[in-house]
Amino acid sequence: MSDLTREKLNQAAAIVAQSDVDVWLTFVRETSALSDPCLPFLMEGGLTWQSALLVSKSEKKVAVVGNFDTDGLQKSGDWDELIGYVQSIREPLLDALEELIPVSVAAPQIAVNYSENDDKCDGLTYGMFRLLESYLAHTRFTNALASAEPIIRALRGRKTASELAAMRGAIAETDTLFAEVAAFATVGRTERQIGAFVHGKIHERGLGFAWEAEGNPMVNCGPYSAVGHGTPGELALEAGHILHLDLGVVQNGYASDLQRCWFVGSEIPEAVSRAHAAVLGAIEAGFAALKPGVSGWEVDAAARSFLVAAGYPEYLHALGHQVGRVAHDGGGILGPCWARYGQTPYWAIEVGQVYTLELGVRVEGYGYWSLEEMVVVTEGGAEWLSTPQRDIWTL
Repeated sequence: MSDLTREKLNQAAAIVAQSDVDVWLTFVRETSALSDPCLPFLMEGGLTWQSALLVSKSEKKVAVVGNFDTDGLQKSGDWDELIGYVQSIREPLLDALEELIPVSVAAPQIAVNYSENDDKCDGLTYGMFRLLESYLAHTRFTNALASAEPIIRALRGRKTASELAAMRGAIAETDTLFAEVAAFATVGRTERQIGAFVHGKIHERGLGFAWEAEGNPMVNCGPYSAVGHGTPGELALEAGHILHLDLGVVQNGYASDLQRCWFVGSEIPEAVSRAHAAVLGAIEAGFAALKPGVSGWEVDAAARSFLVAAGYPEYLHALGHQVGRVAHDGGGILGPCWARYGQTPYWAIEVGQVYTLELGVRVEGYGYWSLEEMVVVTEGGAEWLSTPQRDIWTL
């Protein structure tokens, strides 16, 4: 087990100890095909048979796994008890729960990985949920299952120093890629060529993609390019265009997610200057509002109000999301109170969380001007992880 995985497993134990539940149970099988997003925080590698990774309120860590899956966990040395089985997980799982949850607990609480709000907390499939319920039926744990959403949100969101160091490394790699794009993206290059150039550099450096490679980077050349999570097309870069890139890489298991823009030409139009000032100002308004204890919707409202006051329409998405092992790392968002976001805009911001601050505007006749930065929440507010693009870059 790597030091970082061990660090997160121990953090998980501390979080469960401070929670209202008796045990956090991650219940998985055949993880090479369908893995719970929480698994990399608990162990390295995968599991084949039905497996139960339990972290108790006493901070004891117990793994109940198939007989042929025990070796890797044994070598890590990070599980207090390792139980292998051959025919059925039911009896060893119930024995482990009996050991971890005292009989004196009148209403046991077993947190499992489902959520109506957060995909990164929703790793337990419906089939596995029903199977687990059948194993617990007619025992004192019959009605014990509850959502582990608060535990998982805390574990993913509260970044350790090691995680932040890994993310700073990913950001530095992304900055290098942006600089190389600026040298490559001459007039006549197509969106597809620019995207392929970035892919080549990512593969050359042994980096990963912070989201699906087909739409990473997102490349937009000029006013007729479709903005969104699509594949770069055949539009070519021309004088007077805005070149916009949305790019995220993974290094040492952690992601970046940044957007940058350039104007093609030496004389910057007033419309582009005004758009840049509005976008940058809105991001800085969000940055100023980002503090522990504040709800995400309040941060979004500060940026949204600034942009509208500058004469632009509202952006049609959240101001920011959390970043971690992937670009969209779950947890609370900096977004409006729209039904599609569920409860995520209402959750309080915590120290150690890493967010994007991102928005853009259409500039008629020139293209899409959008910036995205990364910040970490501190006791005093927020700290830039990326270096904000304060100037209009030109090609």
